Amino acid sequence: MVSAIKRKTSLTLDAEALDSAKALNLNVSYIAETALKAAVAKARRLQWLKDNEAAFAAQSAWHERHGHPLADIISAPGGASWDT
Repeated sequence: MVSAIKRKTSLTLDAEALDSAKALNLNVSYIAETALKAAVAKARRLQWLKDNEAAFAAQSAWHERHGHPLADIISAPGGASWDT
């Protein structure tokens, strides 16, 4: 396993929450890092959706005009397996 490069930073946290975490022997750095990674992933996903909004709208409009290209397969026997 390759360890990531770590960088020190300073955080300002709610004193009561920090004291409670320390009293419970929680690894505040790990929790902060995990939460930060989740927030970055969410922000990237939302940005990607925003950046591609026009393409999604164009695809939806195309489907409305022409139908789904796999509609006959999806509605065929066994088509329910496409939903999973």
